[in-house]
Parts: sequence; structure tokens; C-alpha cells
Amino acid sequence: MSRAPNSRLADPQQVIADLRRANAELQHRLDERTAERDDALLRETATTEVLGVINASPGNLAPVFEAMLERAMRLCEAAFGSLWTLNGDRFQPVAHHGVPARYAEYLAHEVPAAGPGTGRARLLAGRQTLSRRFS
Repeated sequence: MSRAPNSRLADPQQVIADLRRANAELQHRLDERTAERDDALLRETATTEVLGVINASPGNLAPVFEAMLERAMRLCEAAFGSLWTLNGDRFQPVAHHGVPARYAEYLAHEVPAAGPGTGRARLLAGRQTLSRRFS
């Protein structure tokens, strides 16, 4: 009694094509997981570095804010950034890196109110500041 031939084995080219597709999918998934792992390691390293600054600067928040901003900018690959704190309903800039000198000077003398439609006003209202495509 002979067995019926397996239709997949009847076409070796199809078997090879299926294996290549499966291999490509597995490689894609591995690349995604590797990127996720690398991002997590970067965040963990940045957190550890900031905690080290906190431990080295008891009672002095300026170096902590500087370290937080520097690490956040590195993680986001940002060219410049500002870190703000909230005091009541007013924001206060506490650290800057790479911002234009005139902007930094302006912020040193005047803290602008959170005008309608600004990101700061959206934060105060408890709303999202960035669309999902940026998060």
C-alpha cells in the first residue's frame, strides 16, 4: 500500500519560499525584541545615573534637574530641551540644554503664563499634550 505524496513536498521551491518567509518573520520579531531590550537598558542606565546624582546632591535639586534633562534628551536624541516644575498654577523653568541663548535669557527674567492652547495649559487641564504618533 503506497502513501499519498505530500503536496508540500511535491514542490521544493514552495517549501523553500515558506521557510524563507518564516525565517524573515522570526528575524523581524527578534529585531523588535532586541530594540525593546536596548531601549529598556538605556532607560535603566539613565535612571541609575540620575539616582546617583540625587544621592550625591542631598538638598540641592539643581544638579538633579540638570541630570534628568540631560538623560531625557539623550534617550530622545533631542537637540535641545527644557525642564519645568509646576508651582501652583505656574510653571518655572529649572534646567535648559542647547536652547537658544535669547530664549534662556528670556526665561531667566520672566516666566510666561500658560496661555490658551499651549502645551502647559493642556497639562494644567489634565489633557494630553502630544498626539499618539509622537509618544
